[in-house]
Amino acid sequence: MAPLSVAEAARLIREGRLVAFPTETVYGLGANALDAAAVERIFAAKRRPHTSPLIVHVDSIEMARRWVSAWPAAAETLARHYWPGPLTLVLPKRAEIPDVVTAGLATVGIRIPAHPLALALIREAGVPIAGPSANRFTELSPTSAGHVPVELADYVLDGGPARVGIESTVLSLAGAPTLLRPGVIPLPEIEALIGPAATLAAPAEGAHPAPGMHARHYRPSTPLHLLPAAAPTPPGRGRWLRLGVEMPRDPLAYAATLYGTLYGLDRENLDWIAVEQPPETPQWAGVLDRLRRAAC
Repeated sequence: MAPLSVAEAARLIREGRLVAFPTETVYGLGANALDAAAVERIFAAKRRPHTSPLIVHVDSIEMARRWVSAWPAAAETLARHYWPGPLTLVLPKRAEIPDVVTAGLATVGIRIPAHPLALALIREAGVPIAGPSANRFTELSPTSAGHVPVELADYVLDGGPARVGIESTVLSLAGAPTLLRPGVIPLPEIEALIGPAATLAAPAEGAHPAPGMHARHYRPSTPLHLLPAAAPTPPGRGRWLRLGVEMPRDPLAYAATLYGTLYGLDRENLDWIAVEQPPETPQWAGVLDRLRRAAC
């Protein structure tokens, strides 16, 4: 994968190529969201099931509204408060969004990323960009250009390390507000703006309403154990990640370093990685979700 400029990356996106690009959460594997054939290449490259929908990235609230068929007051409130930022809103889609993007559902997840290169890429390309994490399905999401698997994308737009470090919070507003995937934005903070929100687990079969809802996801190659601090050490050679020692006590700082730390440990050929379980609080919900899906 060769380095490239925003203008070159935008041209490649318009031509149907796959470009890994930076966001504030993780690196995405980008394709023109209006080009069904290009989006199919994402699923093939990631080996991703078609039951897992993609998030569409736009550069403005006006662009978001262009690709959805309903824009409730709660969407306006949350978009004004959090965008650009790590919040994805699931809303009824317009017919121009191909069904392959949305797992055949009548809704689409959409957000404005808070990264200058991502915004410049969308503006230069002139199209919404479908951009799941630039990893193989269920594996660790990349938080730097060097973590993107070399065979995955045609090119990589290098924007430095991701500052948030885990994927966006996903909230459905296609009906009553419902949290589909936690992130670094605590649910009580969202509820303070729009009122109560439900939570939803993935359906037993069929299309998922949001990405990141599979029981096993975000996994390093090394077996990961989520354990209490006093738990015995697993057999073999491994490393502990304890709160306040190897990992930060602040949930935002923890999220920002989590995937990069696991990526580094994966290169040490360990038998196990043991992670001290963080607190069960809304501020830690996104981190706990990723760790539980990554654990053995």
